[in-house]
Amino acid sequence: MARLTEYDDAQAAKRLRVPVAAFRWARHTGLVPAPDASSWQWSRAAVEAMDADTIRAALPHDPVPAAVAADRIAQALGTPNVPGEPPVVSAFAVRRLIAAGLLADLTANPEAVLINPDQVTEVCGIEGLAQRLADEAPLGPDQAAARLGVRRVDFDYMRDLSWVRPAERREVRFGTSRAGAVMVPLFTTASIDALPDAHPEVDWEQLCNVGKGRRSPLAALVKARQQEKEAAAV
Repeated sequence: MARLTEYDDAQAAKRLRVPVAAFRWARHTGLVPAPDASSWQWSRAAVEAMDADTIRAALPHDPVPAAVAADRIAQALGTPNVPGEPPVVSAFAVRRLIAAGLLADLTANPEAVLINPDQVTEVCGIEGLAQRLADEAPLGPDQAAARLGVRRVDFDYMRDLSWVRPAERREVRFGTSRAGAVMVPLFTTASIDALPDAHPEVDWEQLCNVGKGRRSPLAALVKARQQEKEAAAV
């Protein structure tokens, strides 16, 4: 069998006989140099020059999943997650910390995040972490509409206008069958709270008091946006 001449991170870890998570952590900390064969691959010479023992020692503890990281952060903040109750700090918040570059995901699978527990401990000491996590708390569409004090249809118009975009989408199951699963968009609390100040052209008091069954004040804006797109496409 021909030997590889270029290695991705999983192949390089296998070649060095080190855990993939340890290799990815060593890459994150700079112990492993940047890929030299492509944006994501190392040459065979580069891999053979790496010190497997150093890479292995870089991650002395087993990585933990997002839910465990969330529990540890909540505990450190003095507001522990309670089993059976909505978490104070959720896996969603942990994924947002990853997106912000404060935590490093050591997998290539967003559904199975793994994090260095020592880095979780470091993050727990960040000043203002509690407020940051509050800003990153997830809201579904109905929750977002309720927080703004508007109808769901009005919030859907805001999405049509691209005023707000979901931070991620997660599968939610109704019952035990996957046939009842739907993808639910999740928005950060901060992005929802920012909407009134970001769009002062809207009479928010009027919007919050539109009666049931009445046409949304945002409907005209959506129609105008659609007409602009149609005109541009001609």
